[in-house]
Amino acid sequence: MDVSSPPASVQNLNETFADMISNETATANASNVMIEPHQNIEAIIVPVLFAIIFLIGTVGNVALIVTVLKNKSMRNTPNIFVVSLSVGDLFLLLFSVPFSSTLYSLTSWPFGSIVCKLNEYMQTLSLGVSVFTLTALSGDRYIAIVHPMSKHMGKPKLITVITVIGIWILAMVLAIPEAVTSDLMYSLGHMPNTGNTTKIPPTIAFCDIYPDGRLPTWYPKAHSMFRFIVFFLVPVIIIGAFYTMMARILVVSSRQMPCESVKDTSMNQQQKRQVQARVKVAKIVMTFVLIFICCWLPRHISILAGNFFEPEYNMGWHVLKIASFCLTFIYSCVNPYALYFLSSQFRKYYNRYLFCCCPNVQYRSLATEQSAMYNFNSTRRGSTSLTGVVHSQSMC
Repeated sequence: MDVSSPPASVQNLNETFADMISNETATANASNVMIEPHQNIEAIIVPVLFAIIFLIGTVGNVALIVTVLKNKSMRNTPNIFVVSLSVGDLFLLLFSVPFSSTLYSLTSWPFGSIVCKLNEYMQTLSLGVSVFTLTALSGDRYIAIVHPMSKHMGKPKLITVITVIGIWILAMVLAIPEAVTSDLMYSLGHMPNTGNTTKIPPTIAFCDIYPDGRLPTWYPKAHSMFRFIVFFLVPVIIIGAFYTMMARILVVSSRQMPCESVKDTSMNQQQKRQVQARVKVAKIVMTFVLIFICCWLPRHISILAGNFFEPEYNMGWHVLKIASFCLTFIYSCVNPYALYFLSSQFRKYYNRYLFCCCPNVQYRSLATEQSAMYNFNSTRRGSTSLTGVVHSQSMC
């Protein structure tokens, strides 16, 4: 769509544009005066922040993906999900961040209708991949702790790969509405008060997920509520249920643990280490979930409040919208670095790949050290049972 040639209805849009809460384009205050992006501090801060997000997120997610793909010992079930999470974040960084970074620095969307649709689609796709993968990871940890022997039955890696493919297909389908409805809107910009009434005000184009006048009036409310329920509320409830059941079985099993005989001490010690490893991974997955909630809940609140309550556009609301918008993109770069601090094995591989050009950096042998967090290979013995593995976390 040619931004320089607005449709004939552009004059009618001018009156309503100032009150619209568009897709992260700076909008109007209570007196219907346009907030000019280039006059605000966010016109500098947001692009710089997005440049940092792009650089740090791309490096971190690529390092994580390379770490898992190049090392066979790292290709276990949790890490397959983690790679899927990183690929979704990397897609967002590559295909959305460069365009979204301009929303607060340019007065008009310069990239056209196709990029507008792609930008919105990639944001929803990445959101779907993230939340559904975290839900699957939580379910995987529940099975590993409560039903550990089932992890050795069938083909767990194949099942995991199929699950990941299903997550991506589901996320792609659920992101289609954004690609269909998102489009450019137009308005006439502000003219300096010079007394010259012969000049034509400049045309402003902006990318809007809910183009005014092209969708039913109920659609923005219904769609924003659908996004909140499907991409946040239901997954968080499911994840909470998994972790509640995990906590319950761990507490109950520790109380019911009988005293060990000397004969079984070595076996129970090994089983205890295995359970501790699974619990540690569950804690890391929970960290991912909490990061997701902190980064995406303000965004959902902002969207729902804007569509249902239409609050007065003041500075507090302006700051909330900018902060929630930036947090969703910050989320795309934090998971690899969370793993860096939480996993010694990931940390060693990260150092190996990121600082390979630094001869003064010393590493301990990766071949002789294993991280308890990602060592899921259980040494099964004839007398090992489900109850023994779960109860082996405590000793008398």
